Amino acid sequence: MSLSGIDFEQALQRLEELVRLLESGELSLEESLKSFEEGIGLIRICNERLSFVEKRVHSLIELTGNTDLYVLQQEGEERADGSGTLPDSESK
Repeated sequence: MSLSGIDFEQALQRLEELVRLLESGELSLEESLKSFEEGIGLIRICNERLSFVEKRVHSLIELTGNTDLYVLQQEGEERADGSGTLPDSESK
């Protein structure tokens, strides 16, 4: 599969297909390696697109001047200003 011009959703869908194929155990060693290599390329594309979108969102937030917006952190929901986690009622 050619990776040029592929959008985020297509890359993610193809990654899911590759994971299913690799986990099935039905691929030969060579096919597994090629699938793995393709997956690495797709991950790179997804990471680049996510990074771009994240920077764009941060720029838009700065333009609004709204410091009350929240950022989701990997370890839980935290306030964008780092002042702690949100109570359940605020996080929805």
